[in-house]
Amino acid sequence: MKLSSRRPRAVLAALAASATVTAVLTTPYAAAEPVVEQTPTQSAALDPTVDETFDGSTLPAGWNVVDGTWKVQNGRLTGTSTTAGQLSRITFGTPLTDFRIESHLRFESAVDAARWVAFGLDLAPAGAVPWSIATLRNGSTAANGLEFAQRTPANTWNVTDTAAAPIAVGVGRQVALAVEVRGSRATWYVEGREALRTTMVNRSASGVQALLVNGSTVSFDDLKVTPLAKESFIRKPGDPLRVWAHRGGSSAAPENTAASDEVARRGRAEWIENDVQPTKDGVPVILHDDTVDRTTDGTGAVRNLTAAQVAGLDAGSWFAPAFTGQRVPTLGQQLDGLKTRGGNLLLEVKGAHTRDSVARIVTEIRDRSMTSRVFVQSFEPQHLRWMHELAPELPLGLLRSTLDPDPVAIAKDLGLSAYNPSDAAFRTRPGIVAELHAQGVAVNVWTVDDATRWNSLEKAGVDGIITNRPAELYGWNSAFLQRGKPAVLSPAAGQKADRAQQVRIAVTSSEPATITLDGKPIENGAAIDTTGLAAGEHVIKAQVGQQTTESRFQIVATPTGLAGLVLTSGAKPAAISTMTTLLGQRQYRVLALYAGTPAANIPAARRAQIIAEAKALS
Repeated sequence: MKLSSRRPRAVLAALAASATVTAVLTTPYAAAEPVVEQTPTQSAALDPTVDETFDGSTLPAGWNVVDGTWKVQNGRLTGTSTTAGQLSRITFGTPLTDFRIESHLRFESAVDAARWVAFGLDLAPAGAVPWSIATLRNGSTAANGLEFAQRTPANTWNVTDTAAAPIAVGVGRQVALAVEVRGSRATWYVEGREALRTTMVNRSASGVQALLVNGSTVSFDDLKVTPLAKESFIRKPGDPLRVWAHRGGSSAAPENTAASDEVARRGRAEWIENDVQPTKDGVPVILHDDTVDRTTDGTGAVRNLTAAQVAGLDAGSWFAPAFTGQRVPTLGQQLDGLKTRGGNLLLEVKGAHTRDSVARIVTEIRDRSMTSRVFVQSFEPQHLRWMHELAPELPLGLLRSTLDPDPVAIAKDLGLSAYNPSDAAFRTRPGIVAELHAQGVAVNVWTVDDATRWNSLEKAGVDGIITNRPAELYGWNSAFLQRGKPAVLSPAAGQKADRAQQVRIAVTSSEPATITLDGKPIENGAAIDTTGLAAGEHVIKAQVGQQTTESRFQIVATPTGLAGLVLTSGAKPAAISTMTTLLGQRQYRVLALYAGTPAANIPAARRAQIIAEAKALS
């Protein structure tokens, strides 16, 4: 934290002249860390499936200790792993696709700074591999202080994403942590602030939640698991563009194949777009064209070929020799691949379909419990009407080469989650974004592969881009998240200040920033009078455009701060002398009592502060 000199100078001189108060100033203190409450990012949530405060003396019913020592004591759950090689685990909860897991936790001890604690995002109840976790290291500000990781079927690690945590955790500090999971996507939150995202969470049909501890002892309180409400596809302020991978990673692999899907997945696409059409015998397969001529070594209309005939075609060698042997997947195979390896499907119902062929698509999705990870789009409103009738839980998007006269009206009629125009169509009327957003409908533009155009579309407020270059758009998004983002230098995140310190706002930004302290405007460079703030946590927010940065700091009770309150209280010299003497003797309770008497004659507001701080120190 950037702090000015002690205030005021006359007070400093008085403090230095008093041997009694000098002793107070040099007295070490250890202020308890207040719990920081987190605000869920979703607009609505369901009732928690797990809500534990650990007020009893035994483990909650249904919790399963896989490894290590786990016990409930003093209102907390404590997990212990005695060595760096031990992965202490306890499983609980029920299988959920979209959920938030959160807790207040504290490292009680750790073998070294690399030891960690984790939320289990998808573990077999008995703890068998594979599983997916979100980890926090004791040395949280290291480059890998936060991680998303997988324990593979071979019992090895696959760390997919890393970042430094926004605060130093260490032993003895309680922190509020949360992870929100939507299918194979997840977001880390530390003290209420987003810190890391992934699109690489491996999921299973029966995986539950868990806590893991490695080489440390960690205690937990207020643990909740809450299912998330239906997702809105409208981009939140400050969020990057949603990445929809057109026909998979089709710029780097043959479109609509398992290889293209894998490229898109590794390129961190949130959603993988594929086209579905029926074969002669009614099997839905993943293919864009009416015929197999362009993208396979076969010929003919796909609707004139059986599924067995399509399965025998080479769908990779046309793109490059390295992809020889790639096949045209069935929808079932594509869904199975996404379910086991991760990923979400933007499924375009392509060409002519009957109600029965749409019903077959729904059956394939439901049989694999993938309805929460599939988004359906089509150029044909009738396909979407059938889809809504048969599977109202699936989000729907209408594709358009030219805009409808009234996009809002057709969105309402079809129950759309998104209206998806071509880029050429969107250019004719960019104002549709605001109109559709007002009705809760997202706008995703296709097919855009140019970074200059991505920039224009982001500024226009669109929610996502359907692109052949998902990896490049993901990288562009990463740069976008840093572009113009203000940095709060002071007060620094997690810092503590007492009443004798003057904190000065310091925000650095390439553009003028709007700054607030606890929601009230404040100027960059302004001094904060700590005597005017309540004890506890305060929030500095700096915003440039849609980019927002937060810094949370605390006002804590210290002997030094209490001395500053006393010396600037306006009390008579005799009363100040009495109170500073009590300070030097650490008679905080007596000081609190004295400050409340008529003899002290302290103004009401300052009197309340002195009493509160003295009681906090007693």
